[in-house]
Amino acid sequence: MDHEISNCLREAPNIGKAVFMEFVYQVTDQSSFTGEEYTLQRKTKATFVTADMFVLTFVLLFLQTAATTAFTVSTGSAVVNVPENQGADLKCSYTADFGTPRVEWKFKNLQSSQILVVFDDKPTAKYENRVELYKDGLRFNKVTREDNGEYTCEVSTSQNFGEVKINLVVQVPPSVPMCRIPTSVTTGKKVLLTCHDKDGSPPCTYKWFRNKVPLPEDPSKFPEFKNSSFTINPKTGDLVFPRIAKTDAGDFYCAASNGVGAPKSCAPVRLAVNDVNTGGIVAGVIVALLALGLLAFGLWYAHRKGYFPKKTESKPRVVYNQPSSDYGDEEDGEFRQKSSFVV
Repeated sequence: MDHEISNCLREAPNIGKAVFMEFVYQVTDQSSFTGEEYTLQRKTKATFVTADMFVLTFVLLFLQTAATTAFTVSTGSAVVNVPENQGADLKCSYTADFGTPRVEWKFKNLQSSQILVVFDDKPTAKYENRVELYKDGLRFNKVTREDNGEYTCEVSTSQNFGEVKINLVVQVPPSVPMCRIPTSVTTGKKVLLTCHDKDGSPPCTYKWFRNKVPLPEDPSKFPEFKNSSFTINPKTGDLVFPRIAKTDAGDFYCAASNGVGAPKSCAPVRLAVNDVNTGGIVAGVIVALLALGLLAFGLWYAHRKGYFPKKTESKPRVVYNQPSSDYGDEEDGEFRQKSSFVV
């Protein structure tokens, strides 16, 4: 048995993995080894497995590194925040295996309309005097709020392609929002209050106030608003009362903010909530009926008194014809009709 083990150990470095595994299986199945021989067998097994796993791990890491670094396009910042009227750099780098690729930049605005910024290695007409292209990116000399949106850097050769997307956020402070607040409503009606700022970038969020107290988005969580029923959408600025009550009356205004500059508010407007005036409605109906009745009586009375003209009877029309000059004289001995009379 010692001779067999020695031969296997001498041949182990030169045999394949499948043969080596078979050898280990046969040896561990034997039960007649001494403790010393068994120890030698375990050390040899550990040495071979460790060397084999090291080679396999090295190959896998090499392949993974090659796959992840080949033809890669990247950016230093996927979101770029810049104040309006300032310059901005959009970074776009690519690996050397691209060689000398073709680089194009595309822009998609907030309305999802897409245009070219750089084509054929030069800015398009709209951006000709505003941007410049360099090896690792695109530079804006001065950005405006119209530049808000998503920019795509595309790097390509005849056989390879890569791209990266960058969001440009042009920071613009909010202006005074436009608020639509009714001045008088009836209890039980659905009432909508709106608030919107057209200038803020990034888009503003909105907060509503009643009598200088901020209204929560969920009134059910606050005891002082437990009798109120309203919803607030902080992104659109809508304040909705599904069934407004008299306790909801007050001075309302809205504030817009986006983290750039100070928040801006519209002027407060008094919202009055009135009960339904049932007596006034009934009185109005009675007055309308009385007016219709008086009108009908006046028409009947005028007709009875003959104030309206009566219809005239038609007479037959009489047509007279003058005698024609073609008729002969009576001296000719012939009868000629001098005139005609038609009734």
